[in-house]
Amino acid sequence: MIKSKILFFGVSVLIMFIFKINAQDRVITTGVPFLLITSDARAAGMGDVGVATSSDAFSQQWNPAKYSFVKTSGGFGISYTPYLSKLVNDIFLGNVTYYRKLNERSSWATSFKYFSLGDVQFNQVIAGSIIDQGVERPNELTLDLSYSLKLSEFFSMAVAVRYIRSDLKLSSDSDNNSANSLGVDIAGFYQSKSFDINGMNTIFRSGFNISNIGPRLKYDVGGKQNFIPTNLKLGTGLEISFDDDNTLNFNLELNKLLVPTPIASYDDSNKFLGYKQPDIGFLKGIMQSFNDAPDGFKEELKEITWALGFEYVFQEAFSLRTGYFNESIEKGARRYVTFGTGFLINQMNFNVSYLFSTSNVRSPLENTLRFSLAFNILESI
Repeated sequence: MIKSKILFFGVSVLIMFIFKINAQDRVITTGVPFLLITSDARAAGMGDVGVATSSDAFSQQWNPAKYSFVKTSGGFGISYTPYLSKLVNDIFLGNVTYYRKLNERSSWATSFKYFSLGDVQFNQVIAGSIIDQGVERPNELTLDLSYSLKLSEFFSMAVAVRYIRSDLKLSSDSDNNSANSLGVDIAGFYQSKSFDINGMNTIFRSGFNISNIGPRLKYDVGGKQNFIPTNLKLGTGLEISFDDDNTLNFNLELNKLLVPTPIASYDDSNKFLGYKQPDIGFLKGIMQSFNDAPDGFKEELKEITWALGFEYVFQEAFSLRTGYFNESIEKGARRYVTFGTGFLINQMNFNVSYLFSTSNVRSPLENTLRFSLAFNILESI
């Protein structure tokens, strides 16, 4: 018998936060949902947008193709996101990223992401007595590497490869709790030359990223296989410079999970058991995800989330941000407003963000500050 005050509560709240499991709705669920949590405070302050924003140290999560347009020769970033901070203090998401430009056309980057589910006390009942089997710390992590290349003056593409490991400590036997997979990202990014709108210098950006393309996770306990969160991001944005000191960025982003919509499940007596995902391969699942909703195109549209982000920058040294994220009530009900700010001091960029939920579904990140710190490297290539 396993007793845990953290694990099952943390995992269930995490999944409900990402997808709001509801027996009456066909809500898409996946394994390792922490991959969809925004780890850097800049993007978090703009409503979780990042696929078409200007490049920064944390572009690896959003669109690694942006590294080809980065202004510095390299950089290093770290971020920290408390999770369920109002209840516990040992559940968090940490991220470390490093990127380097090889020349004017190409760059490479690597990042490590770690999600801790806190300490778990394992006990076993033997002859009416509770036997202490020690404390474990469930965790999930990723390690990835990307390469980006400019195909023209205005357009770049990138490929990333990601190792994914989920170790949920589902039993006291540590050899039967983990699952592993590989994911691939394919991304593209467009950045125009500066052009004039009513006397203001303007830059147009757009981007896409198909992330986490890879096999399903299979845990040894129970043998169940879970899709990883293969996701399609599409975004666009405008950077408008009013003068040399004041700049405003507008960004719009759309997201869709490329995972099959759950199907109705029945027992031998034709009793409805709920919804579950079909047992198919991940490639077929990606193709099927565009037209498998039982209610047709109307339901497919509900599976698309959208977000708006705004960023005001003063003298490239101080930033104010806000954004809004929206998801259909029937497909998860994540809806929230975000705020953030950033400071650049001696090539060190410090960012902080805050989330306020506008949905009846409480977010584990609500009223929580997220922090990120980036260091720029200025060298000749």
